[in-house]
Amino acid sequence: MSKEIVTIAIDAMGGENSPQKTIEGLSIFLQKNKNQNDFFFNLYGDEEKISKELDKQSIKSKNLKIYHTKSIVSDEESPITAVKNSKDSSMWHTINSQIIHNSDISISAGNTGVLFVISRMILKTMKQINKPALAGLWPNKSGTNVVLDLGANIECNENNLVDFAEMGSALYKSLFQDKKPKVSILNIGSEEIKGTETIKKAHSLLKEIAKKGDFEFNGYIEGNKIPDGSSNVIVTDGFTGNVALKTAEGTAKFLTDTLKNIVSENIISKLLISFSYFSLKKFKAKLDPRKFNGAIFLGLNGPVVKSHGSTDSLGFYHAIDLCYKIIKGNLMKEIKVNLSHLDEK
Repeated sequence: MSKEIVTIAIDAMGGENSPQKTIEGLSIFLQKNKNQNDFFFNLYGDEEKISKELDKQSIKSKNLKIYHTKSIVSDEESPITAVKNSKDSSMWHTINSQIIHNSDISISAGNTGVLFVISRMILKTMKQINKPALAGLWPNKSGTNVVLDLGANIECNENNLVDFAEMGSALYKSLFQDKKPKVSILNIGSEEIKGTETIKKAHSLLKEIAKKGDFEFNGYIEGNKIPDGSSNVIVTDGFTGNVALKTAEGTAKFLTDTLKNIVSENIISKLLISFSYFSLKKFKAKLDPRKFNGAIFLGLNGPVVKSHGSTDSLGFYHAIDLCYKIIKGNLMKEIKVNLSHLDEK
């Protein structure tokens, strides 16, 4: 059963061009969901600046409350320094909102390292989890992949990878309730003899755990096969995952930038491209990173979404929408159910 009212805590000051973009993103969400009344927002930051942006967007919603905070975590601060000075910040209060203001989920576009440390400090790691993971959404030919870990853990053992598979499957089920999670381990080849000892051990464990029904296990997957969609939950360590993420982002940007340059080369190019306008528009939309904005910290006693710091209001809207969907899809319940099966090993 989905939650009747979803309460989302927003760090209105985190990331570039905030609180303008965060409030504009909220405005887009409210417009797209104007016929619904099953959400509430706790906004944290400079009350005067937030109120000014709400007025600009003509937002008079009864579905939000502003909590004034005194400071902002800067992008330049290290986690150790920031944590010492962050207890009056919008980021700290946004995470702590799950403890004191009954928020279901927190979202920030601020400093990733600081956000992870604060989230872990306040929400604590789930007792069954040794290492929380950072999960992201990637497009594939038939829909969306969940990929984790994307950088929270540089070194992982086989049990960590198993945890990631269970949490990633739970996230996928909360987002796409009519689809089956299909797990693969990212590797240098698809044959069972390839890979490190850690990966091989994780492969053996997941093969057995898959029999409990939490997911379908598809074995290994190579990086070039991720977009195919045959698997939709891709598991790896944080070092490899982060390299794969940056490579994918760079490749997508290269393709769209190259296409843009070709279109603007000369009048003949523009004329030829005009005949394929709708196909090209569809192509661009498929690779638009804003649609997949929002990485999710999994393994804590409450979900936290990290929006890209440089995204615009549309990207932030998609991150808010992600928060709404995973709470409506009972993410935490799905994770607990999956992890309970590990205890049965």
